[in-house]
Amino acid sequence: MEATEVVLVADVGKSRCRVELRRGSELLGAADQHGFPGVHMDNGPTIAFELLLQTVSQLPPGLPVSSLTGIGAAVAGVEASAEKSQDLATKLSRRFNVPAAVLSDATAAQLGALQGAPGTTLIVGTGAVAFRFDEAGVLHRADGWGPYLGDRGSGRWIGQQGLQAVLEAHDGGPATSLSAAANALVESPEMLPGWLSEQENPYRAMARFAPLVLQAAETGDAVAHYIVSEACRILTGTVQRASGGDSDSPRVALLGGVVGSEFFEALLRKSLASAGIEVVAPLGDGLDGAALAATRRGLIQERYIHRDGTNWPD
Repeated sequence: MEATEVVLVADVGKSRCRVELRRGSELLGAADQHGFPGVHMDNGPTIAFELLLQTVSQLPPGLPVSSLTGIGAAVAGVEASAEKSQDLATKLSRRFNVPAAVLSDATAAQLGALQGAPGTTLIVGTGAVAFRFDEAGVLHRADGWGPYLGDRGSGRWIGQQGLQAVLEAHDGGPATSLSAAANALVESPEMLPGWLSEQENPYRAMARFAPLVLQAAETGDAVAHYIVSEACRILTGTVQRASGGDSDSPRVALLGGVVGSEFFEALLRKSLASAGIEVVAPLGDGLDGAALAATRRGLIQERYIHRDGTNWPD
């Protein structure tokens, strides 16, 4: 990115929508609010577009939004609908009169972590997915199939397993300190199903219980430690499937809110190492990947980026 280029970058996930205005490597301003289910949903492009505009309106006043040279948006659900992703790119380009790039949040995370190079990234947030781009730019993916059919080992998965353990303890199963932790949510375990059904985003609500599960595991709770260890085992398998056995020395960069826990990251690193997988430090995150997509063309991930607008930078 040229030092004078002003770009708007966004990470529109299921839990959170973040936007940043950048000039080169300088952060000019940022804003964030709630996320949304995904651009593939009914009326998804319009919902994502309006959410982005609302979030941009929350940027600090006086920023050079009118001087934009490009937009990069990492958005949940992109891989499920190329047509709707292209529609969102068109809406953004026409609204701001600059070229726009829309890509999946996982592709953006891989782009940011490895700065456009081939390799594997494991993202563990509310969901969980491993993304690998090979030298030819072909995507190899494992999990990321959403809370109904996948995202195993994710923050949502850990939190859900913890809440289930509370109910099992209530039914006479193994005792756990998570029962006391759940008192911050409800007065009695019997109220957990009703509490969850009332949440606007139940998957995000379950993910918010994950830090309490990690804390309980770190302090020696056997039930919580089993959940966390199982999450690490599952995620190691996810990385192995994405890696595909193509490398004698597979490497992976870790991203996402759950790996922000030093305790969890250490356990996950140990699990990955036992499978012969080296963990490398990420060079950036999803917002950095969105910025790269906004300012550079011809990336090996190009076929997975939906662009609209003219005068793209080489």
